[in-house]
Parts: sequence; C-alpha cells; structure tokens
Amino acid sequence: MLTPGEMASRLNRLVLSILLVGHQKCAPDWHQKARAIKYYSLWLVIKGRGTFTIGGTLYPAEPGKLFCFAPGMVVERTTDPEQPLEYYFLRFHYTECYEEKEQWIVNSAEESRFPLEGMYTVTNTPQLIYLFEQLDMLWKRRGHMTAMRRKILLQELLLTLVTDFRAQRAAGDTTATIEQTQDYMIGHYQEPLTLEGLAQMAGLSVSHYSRLFKKYIGYSPIDYLTHLRVDRAKELLVLSDYRLKSIAGSVGYTDEFYFSRIFKKVTGVSPREYAKKHRFTPIQ
Repeated sequence: MLTPGEMASRLNRLVLSILLVGHQKCAPDWHQKARAIKYYSLWLVIKGRGTFTIGGTLYPAEPGKLFCFAPGMVVERTTDPEQPLEYYFLRFHYTECYEEKEQWIVNSAEESRFPLEGMYTVTNTPQLIYLFEQLDMLWKRRGHMTAMRRKILLQELLLTLVTDFRAQRAAGDTTATIEQTQDYMIGHYQEPLTLEGLAQMAGLSVSHYSRLFKKYIGYSPIDYLTHLRVDRAKELLVLSDYRLKSIAGSVGYTDEFYFSRIFKKVTGVSPREYAKKHRFTPIQ
C-alpha cells in the first residue's frame, strides 16, 4: 500500500473527469454476480452490511468502508437481507498529465495506475458523506460553473481521503513509538531514566508523551517504570540474599531509603516485611 504522501504525489498528477455520481439503497435481495469491472469507481458504504468479493478475496461491506474499483477487477457484491446496504458511488476516468522540467508529460490510465485500489477504512466518514452528497446534487445540474464546482469537490474528496489515511498512519506510528519506549524501559529499568529522556526518544513533548503513554499502556511513564523496578525487586527479595542496598541499586535506585518508601507505597509493605513473608531466610 502506498503511503499517504505517495498517494498525494500520484493524485496531483492526474486530471479526472466524473462519469456518474449516485446514491443507492439496496433491496434486501440485492446481489451482483461476479463480473469484470469496466470503469474506475469509488463506493462509500454508509449504512447496512454486506460482502464484496474482489479477485477471490472476501471483504466486509459496512459503514466506514471505502472501495476503489479499477477496470479488470472481478467483483461480486451482495447485501445482508436484514441490513440492506446503502452507499454513494462515483464513476470516473482520468489521464496523467503534469509538467516536469518545463516539459508536459501525458500518460493514459493504462500507462499510469490509479493510486487507490481495493478496500480502505475511513474515519472521517461524515465529511466524506457531505462531499458525496454535494457531488450527487451537482450531478443533477448542468452548466460550466457547475462542472468546475464538481471538479473542485472531487479534488476535495480525494484530499480528505489522503488526510484521513495520514491521520490513521500517524496514530499507528505513535502507538509503535510508545511501545518502543515501553520496551526500552523493560530492558533498561536499572538505568537512571527520566521522563524528559523518554519523551525525547519518542519525539514528543513531555506532556503529549505522558498523555499518550497513559492512554495506550494504562500507567503514566514514571508509574510504569516504578512498577517494573518494584516487580524486579520482589524477585530479588524472594530469590536472593542480597542486601537491601544492593537490591535497590540493581533496580535503579541509588538511595535504599527512597527505594524502601517507593516499594511500600506500591506494595503496602516494606521490602524487609515482603522478604520475611515470602521467603524463609530473612533479608540481611
């Protein structure tokens, strides 16, 4: 799949012409047998349930799904009889035409593949529905200025799609970044980690990083690090005869008294009490 930036770059080179716009409410027994698609088209599902099979692969047709069909695709479409599909569709053709080094480059659709193909999940459905509604309304009118407005709305629709995909990608990248710092803490909990350093590692401000970490992990970064250290200390208290100062140092605390306060705050008992309760040999 192309990145949103690559999609935008490819779409910027295209001159598109609308062939048909419409809004369809399916009957409960609606079914289109497998057939080869003749035209490029976008379908936005807004209500109901169904299944679309593209090239032998089954896809759920439900609100928030956008389908981009290209000529030659073998597609079968059917609705759930209890929840009939409702969708907007837009049929179009295009030519690639752009200027490069003061030379105009022109390619047919056969020479330049359309950058959207298959099924996509969209999150900004209300804005897309609004744009499809406007295009559907303008399709019923005629006139040169109306035709210009349709072109502008089509470009706005494509821009909305790319922006939506970019936002989804950014959210996914952010989640991965948070998980990377989580993994780093697991492997380096004994080191003097700071909130500022972790946020810098994630490429985020301290406040934004803290907020996202709490959202995805369930703890603040410092609370998560504290629990990592205390959990490791519990193991050492039960399984070893190390002195309290050594155990504190091995989990990232240089001050054994501060470590004891943190440990009791998290567990409800002091390290010595915990060791006495969970192993036979008391801590030195």
